[in-house]
Amino acid sequence: MVAYLKEFYEVSLTRACKTLMFAKSMYYYRSVKDDSEVIDKLLELSEAKPREGQDKYYQLLRLQGYPWNKKRVRRVYLMLGLNLRRETKKRVPKRVKEPLSLPERPNKVWSLDFMSDSLLHGRRFRTFDVIDDFNRKVISIEAEFSFPALGAVQAMKRAIGEHGKPEKVRADNGPEFMALDFSRWCKAQGIEIQYIQPGKPMQNGFVERFDRTYRQDILDAHIFEDISQVRILTEKWIKDYNKERPHEALGGITPERYEREFASSKLAWKNNKSRLKPSPKKGRVTLLKINLPSLIVIVKT
Repeated sequence: MVAYLKEFYEVSLTRACKTLMFAKSMYYYRSVKDDSEVIDKLLELSEAKPREGQDKYYQLLRLQGYPWNKKRVRRVYLMLGLNLRRETKKRVPKRVKEPLSLPERPNKVWSLDFMSDSLLHGRRFRTFDVIDDFNRKVISIEAEFSFPALGAVQAMKRAIGEHGKPEKVRADNGPEFMALDFSRWCKAQGIEIQYIQPGKPMQNGFVERFDRTYRQDILDAHIFEDISQVRILTEKWIKDYNKERPHEALGGITPERYEREFASSKLAWKNNKSRLKPSPKKGRVTLLKINLPSLIVIVKT
């Protein structure tokens, strides 16, 4: 402040100190303390024990015989910025590569993923997408401004209440899926979590391909004023996607029709299985006609 008054108001040092009731001797004072040894020891301890804090460093210094008091150690500790949280690289456990196989029935494997976008005024929001790998059916898409692990758990509970429980879920290594709240809940429910390898999004290819369609049809096609618009348009789009939109991978039919035809073919198989009689000719093959486009059942008798 003394230097400020001298520079901008062009007053003398005496007048500036008098105005601020500041002793001139304090203005000229320069500390003669040499903290170089304290700095060296604290830097040495911080490199050797980066997870420890000020109190632990002070105790170690006293045990080593250094006479510095706690206030001096704290002053140097703060001056060096050792109180600031140091970012450490998050280590992801080694994941086993698993092929992206097609489940043989509904609710065998669900794929999970998060997407993000923004409203008209710039506020970000996220969507939690869940699909069934068997018929690419949209199980759930929920939009929220914040989606922590507990939010994902609640969304999964609502989806299970409506569609039943999956045996396995496939997800990436995001913090929400790796959190203890999510992993413990899945374990309690008997749901296996299959994590993909880091940097390999195509190991979760079903939901990644679905995300592209959802972004193209909804997120990129509309400007949202509030999050309720996102939810309304998404809910309407889900009904169209599951009931009206043909899917090439399903033989040009909708996910719900594919599921219905699978259920009817499974029932037909059970009914015809009891009527099959052993063929007298060895190696003869009997074919059952089933309407499901991509499924032919061959029974060897």
